[in-house]
Amino acid sequence: QNQGQNQGQNQNLPRDKCLELLDERPMLAHVIARLAPQVDHLVLNANGDPARFAAFDLPVAADPIEGFAGPLAGVLAGMRWTKKNHPDTSHIVTVSTDAPFLPRDLVARLKQTAAQAKPGSIIIASSNGNRQPVIGLWPVAHANDLQDQLEDGMRKVLHWTDRHGTVLCDFAMSTIGDTQIDPFFNANHPHELTQARRLLQLGA
Repeated sequence: QNQGQNQGQNQNLPRDKCLELLDERPMLAHVIARLAPQVDHLVLNANGDPARFAAFDLPVAADPIEGFAGPLAGVLAGMRWTKKNHPDTSHIVTVSTDAPFLPRDLVARLKQTAAQAKPGSIIIASSNGNRQPVIGLWPVAHANDLQDQLEDGMRKVLHWTDRHGTVLCDFAMSTIGDTQIDPFFNANHPHELTQARRLLQLGA
């Protein structure tokens, strides 16, 4: 790797960037606070030692596919956990753990879009002209197909969702204080973490 690109503001945050502090709380705590009122249950998808998330008192599901298979493996982990623990649940919602300003109507909007779409469609959030492939509503019934495709080497989220019908649910920009931000703003770099802290001070 080019060390110059990994210094200063271009340096990526640690692997567990969701544990970086924002307003004296881990970024993940802000994500949970936004999402928890919108869903019946929460589960974290993480590999490695789950003890590092013990403070959140949530179940942790590892990827069911060996090796780093990308975000679709996390979706499958959520589906498998849901089928085992809540077999009557038809859909799961996934979000990224580095997006502390998730819309408070995220799930309602995704469900509304699903109700108008072809049955079995996968609803993917979008904003500011960009698709957010790890934030969406997924039918649990697609779990076996997803596992088969992952085992066959499928890695690109939208390539798989297109098999079942990708439907976008667009979200407008959010206004925090005097600043407009993408509602799915994520903190991948130190300067974005600094920006997130400033937005929280503005009342996010």
